[in-house]
Amino acid sequence: MTLGAAGLWRFLLALALCVLVFAGSVLAQDTAGDAIDYTAWDRVAGRAEKTVEAGGASDDALEALRSQIAQWRDQFLTAEGQNKDRIDTLRAQIGALGPAPAEGEPAEAADVAQRRTELEEQLNRLSAPVVAAEEAYTRADGLIREIDSLIRERRTDRLLHLGPSPLNPTLWPKAFQAVAGSAENLAREMREAVSSRAEQRELLSNLPLVGIFLALGVVLLARGRIWISRLVTILRERTRPGTGVWSFLVSLGEVAVPMLGLVLLVAALQSSGMVGVRAAPYVDNLAGWGTLILLVWWLGDQVFASSDRVATIKLEGWRRTEARVDVLVLGLCLVAHNILTTMASVDGYTDTITYVLDLPILAAAGVTLFRLGQLLSARPPDEEDTGQSFIQRLTWFVGRAAMVVAIVGPLMVAVGYGAAGTALIYPAISSLLLIGLLTLLQRFTFDIYELVTGRTEADQGGLIPVLVSFALAIASVPLFALLWGAREADLTEVWARFREGYTLGDARISPTDFLTFIVVFAIGYIATRVVQGALRSSVLPKTRIDTGGQTAILSGIGYVGVFLAGLVAITSAGIDLTALGYVAGALSVGIGFGLQNIVSNFVSGIILLIERPISKGDWIEVGGEMGYVRDISVRSTRIETFDRTDVIVPNSDFISGKVTNYTRGNTIGRVIVAVGVAYGTDTKRVEEILNEIANSHPMVLANPPPTVYFRGFGASSLDFEIRAILRDVNWVLAVHSDMNHSVAQKFAEEGIEIPFPQQDLWLRNPEALSGRPAPVPTPAPPRPEAPKSGAPDSPEDDAD
Repeated sequence: MTLGAAGLWRFLLALALCVLVFAGSVLAQDTAGDAIDYTAWDRVAGRAEKTVEAGGASDDALEALRSQIAQWRDQFLTAEGQNKDRIDTLRAQIGALGPAPAEGEPAEAADVAQRRTELEEQLNRLSAPVVAAEEAYTRADGLIREIDSLIRERRTDRLLHLGPSPLNPTLWPKAFQAVAGSAENLAREMREAVSSRAEQRELLSNLPLVGIFLALGVVLLARGRIWISRLVTILRERTRPGTGVWSFLVSLGEVAVPMLGLVLLVAALQSSGMVGVRAAPYVDNLAGWGTLILLVWWLGDQVFASSDRVATIKLEGWRRTEARVDVLVLGLCLVAHNILTTMASVDGYTDTITYVLDLPILAAAGVTLFRLGQLLSARPPDEEDTGQSFIQRLTWFVGRAAMVVAIVGPLMVAVGYGAAGTALIYPAISSLLLIGLLTLLQRFTFDIYELVTGRTEADQGGLIPVLVSFALAIASVPLFALLWGAREADLTEVWARFREGYTLGDARISPTDFLTFIVVFAIGYIATRVVQGALRSSVLPKTRIDTGGQTAILSGIGYVGVFLAGLVAITSAGIDLTALGYVAGALSVGIGFGLQNIVSNFVSGIILLIERPISKGDWIEVGGEMGYVRDISVRSTRIETFDRTDVIVPNSDFISGKVTNYTRGNTIGRVIVAVGVAYGTDTKRVEEILNEIANSHPMVLANPPPTVYFRGFGASSLDFEIRAILRDVNWVLAVHSDMNHSVAQKFAEEGIEIPFPQQDLWLRNPEALSGRPAPVPTPAPPRPEAPKSGAPDSPEDDAD
């Protein structure tokens, strides 16, 4: 018995989750075992309360204080679960003693009262640390909320602050003077370093190392990207499965190799000893700025590649070239903004000077961003085009949003809202780059799937790469949040809320309980599938149970196993379902009204699996649909008609309606072939021929023998009928066709005519067809007058 690849994967996943849960529980126990110094906590909390009340601390000081309080809060959260099992046991013991007698009621027995007092004392002693931890946790959580609120208010005030407009010409001279002062300071520092004896001696002592670093850095920076690009071109010319994986990995060298050159150049500058205090921030960030440009350059070449096989966003040919240029320009704008920010921090620029200097960069970024948005949204999505991919619709939406941001951001800075404008346009550029990176990772996932499975690009519809792409999108949400101004503390707060757990009724479900539920349920589910696989492949085929019975047994084991797995998982996780009884009662009313059809089909499916009036492979007719039963589930049954179409029939139709099963129990069935001959034919000879045809067919049973009946006199023929029992009724149409061929052949040899209906047509006005005028009718002779009373009516009467 083997698990298979999928079963082995699920087993390893469950095993890994078990290890994580066990490690987390051990770590929690170790942390809970450490004694908490509540005296130290009171000092920290008191200092934090005074700081928040004063409101004069800087944002960095508040962030540091918040981080310290968050560590205390984690300790309190862990301590809340201390002695939980023992406390639950004591409460259960006290509950087993029954309720304490109320005032005025007879006192309970002395031994029971003494036992109740002992248990309550133990409960109070064990609950004291938990109560203290809960109170301290509430205090720490409140302080964190106050600090977060204070920081958010400050950031909001900065964003909405209206300062002088950078377009005011009176501000430009100060900005130019600030830049000139920074350049002069750097130049003076460089001259001092060159003229310093100590720096000269250090440069001479490190000259060989500086030369090697400088030479290698220049070579890698100048030629590295070209070398890797040629190698990538060679790899992309291949058409083997998995070529996209290797070409993508090698293309990363277009960033890594030149970046190594930048690192060597920075190392050469730092080893020379000529880098002063003012130049140090620029030198330290040089490698990062260069890497950002290289990364953006590589990203544009990948996303808007000339080849449709490589490009993740497919535009027209000339639009791709312009899009690559626009992406590179946006990267340069980001680097220029970072350089300006470094200058402002080194030389202490005011916000007004910074926004004046940043306005040209913002303008260039806005124009480029607007143009890129036009390229992305050039083709609007067609709502009626169901084949249009999600990437195309997302690209159109992102392009429109980029155009709006490109207009609003620089305008806000020009008006005077510098903080809001910069906080709008630069995160938008970074978000575009991140979206492009996500599309590359999605394509890389499909390439890996193609390499592993061997499927071509047209067959890349597997569930696994789609789920991986969805996971990548979910994982990128924190990155987008950070780009748009979210603090790291905001993200850690989300995780803290998750660790705190959620209240469900009277129970609190923590992440450990959640993981325990998943692990236990996964183990139970895997065990159920293993048992089903063993029965399906090893046990049931050796029994005399038919296919329908085997399916019923396997389905029943599956439902019972999943139900037991869920029940055991809930119990293991410690989830109290008592509080959910009211919810279940309310839902039962909704089920009774809104889900009655689903419940009816479910119950009918169980009845079908138990009673088995139909089985897989039966030829049935229900509700006017005829075909073979291919699958029976708890809600519906799938029938494959003779047209090779699938019909899904609700199970309730099989219980409440009329069902015809042609092959239930056995496949023996009857065929009826109607034959007509012309009037005047020898009926006895016709009967002999039909008997001979029926007995000669190999599918017709000899016992009971086939019969031929002379049914009667039809309007155009003498009607006969062959009735025969077949070995397999599934061949009824083929047998019917064979007998018709034999009848036609035998009747032709015997000269027996097979009539067809004939009718006489009488035209009331035949002259209307010839077009000639109708003949004038001859007037009838006048009728003789009636004889008088008593006279004879005719000559015959006179003769009489």
